[in-house]
Amino acid sequence: MDYQTILEDIHHNLTARKDKGKVALYIPELAKVNIDNFGIYLNLINGENYAVGDYNKLFSIQSTSKIFALAKAFSIAGNDLWKRLDVEPSGNPFNHLSLLEQENGIPRNPLINSGAIVISDLLLSNLKNPKKDFLNYIRDLANDDSINYNEEVAKSEKKTGFRNYAAANLLKSFSNLENNVEDVLDFYFYQCSLEMSCAQLAKAVHFFGNHGVCSQGKKHLSSSQIKRINAIMLTCGFYDEAGEFAFEVGLPGKSGVGGGIIALLPNDFTIATWSPGLNAKGNSLLGMHALEQFTTKTKRSIF
Repeated sequence: MDYQTILEDIHHNLTARKDKGKVALYIPELAKVNIDNFGIYLNLINGENYAVGDYNKLFSIQSTSKIFALAKAFSIAGNDLWKRLDVEPSGNPFNHLSLLEQENGIPRNPLINSGAIVISDLLLSNLKNPKKDFLNYIRDLANDDSINYNEEVAKSEKKTGFRNYAAANLLKSFSNLENNVEDVLDFYFYQCSLEMSCAQLAKAVHFFGNHGVCSQGKKHLSSSQIKRINAIMLTCGFYDEAGEFAFEVGLPGKSGVGGGIIALLPNDFTIATWSPGLNAKGNSLLGMHALEQFTTKTKRSIF
């Protein structure tokens, strides 16, 4: 299959669109990003790669980091993890709090903010140097020591993360946080501030498409654990637009308000897109269209 031509056609068609969505304004650092940035990187499990556009530019991966944090926490806690989290779609925006109150401090899934904050708490309790250890984990997955946090984005999130503070305090009130709220959120904000390119992201998520084995041949999770995370990505990776993504694209995936999206087909490929303009649900407008066109043109999806 001529993947390069397919990517170039998709990029050309979508770049011509006048409506590219709107950049996230509630995190001041993200509001500064040029909305015309657009890149796609395809990483085949067999090692071949194809790319187009701004695939090497760095951007804040934001909630896309949640799948890496989940993987690390799952490797530490095993199935005990699910005593503190559920695996159901929320049907609500990523920062909603009402279900958390109704369900006694057990987040619906690990990919909404409250669930990711519980994951951050677990990592804080189990990693010797949490920020350093988590960064090294990401670098190891991507085989790239240049990956780093963006300090300005982390500070920006800390100044404006009022709903995350509310979620963390609510979790604490239900005894579902072991650590101090400030410490947990500090780690969470840094996790979300990770800067990566489409190329780095597609390589870092390789192990989700390869039964837990990264591109360097290192086993990070069991096939059973990877199956479960991929299932959560399919049903919960796009919040209240998860059903739409499954319907239009047909792949497990995860978005972030920095405009990045990752998706994968087990045993076949991982793919990352970046376009910072978001749709009304907070997902990359062009990224969603690009992935729909990709699975339609290639006929490669889980369905």
